[in-house]
This record gives sequence, C-alpha cells and structure tokens, in this order.
Amino acid sequence: MKNYTKEDYLNKKVNLHIHTTFSDGEANPVDIVKQAKEKGYKKIAICDHNTIDAHKIIKDEILLPAVEFDVWCGYVFMHLLAYNIDINNKELLSFCAKSKKETELDIVRIFAKRNIKKLITAIHNAGGTAVLAHPACCWAVSLEKFVKKLVSYGLDGLEVYYPYERHRGIIKFHKAETVEKIADKHNLIKTGGTDLHKKHLN
Repeated sequence: MKNYTKEDYLNKKVNLHIHTTFSDGEANPVDIVKQAKEKGYKKIAICDHNTIDAHKIIKDEILLPAVEFDVWCGYVFMHLLAYNIDINNKELLSFCAKSKKETELDIVRIFAKRNIKKLITAIHNAGGTAVLAHPACCWAVSLEKFVKKLVSYGLDGLEVYYPYERHRGIIKFHKAETVEKIADKHNLIKTGGTDLHKKHLN
C-alpha cells in the first residue's frame, strides 16, 4: 500500500475513510467516485462497516478497495480498517456482515464476535493492510501499550490524519499528537481520512 504524505491528507487530495449507503453513510458510491475525480483527489477509499458490497458495483483507479471492521481486542471495542484487499478472498469475506443491520446499527455492531488476531491474518492473506481507525477514540488506558499489542498481532498502521469531529471529538481519550508519535516510534504506516458519512466530499 502506498504511504501518502501528510500534505496529501491535509490538502484534501487523499481521503481513505469514506462511508456510503452500503453501511451507515448517505452517499452513493458511484457519486462519491465522481466527486473525487471532479475535486482532483489522488485516491479515496470506501470503507463501509463490515461490508465490501460497494466495491462489487464500482471499480476505478482512484478507488482503493477497503472495509472497516468492528472488532474487540480484550476490553477495547475498536474499528480496524483493511486497505487494498482482494474483495473476493473467501477468508476475509467470512468476517463480513451477514445482514444490513450489521453494517449500520451501533447496537448490533458492538456485539461483534470477530477475533482480532484471525481478522488481521485474514486481511494479510487477502493482500491487505490492517490499520487502526481513529486511535485517539480507543478507550485503552495506555494507547501505546494497546498499539504494541496490536502490532504483535500484525497491525500495519494507524489512522493519524483524522479530524475527530462529531461524536469522535467528544469521546476522544487521547491526543492526536500522541497517535502520530506512536506511529513514528513503531514505524507504522500513517493513513488519514474524514470518516465521511454525508453525501458530499469536502
């Protein structure tokens, strides 16, 4: 997976965290790709919750195949982004939602029973990269110890360039600056995105 620069994310040329109507977003995936091209984006990623269905209907050079999984790691409920995956990989598909409710309802998604170690292995076996989403929102007592544990399971990166808006800004437990320092210390890939749920790209 290409490691884009901080400027790419901050200057809105790359957005690797977008949701569509295939999970809990408002945007049509075809329309999102069209908007990205019109706005001059280099790369975007549709990361619907627990489903790759959007990628079954649209493929484009600007679009990185991705998914955002709900998963527990010990006492921490977290979101794991999988990038550049083979959407036909059977092992990875076994972790995907079996119903629409599993892609959009928080009360359903929080009861996810995915095994974090097996999920990261499946992502890698599907040719993908495993990235912890919005790390500052993880309610781990020590974020660094939590990340080190995930690294021991095969974690590849952290979502560093993230705006922490909406409810994510309210439930933030760690500083964004801390996330970047941890990523640098452990030589992790640094990704970014807006966690878009609306119809229009910024």
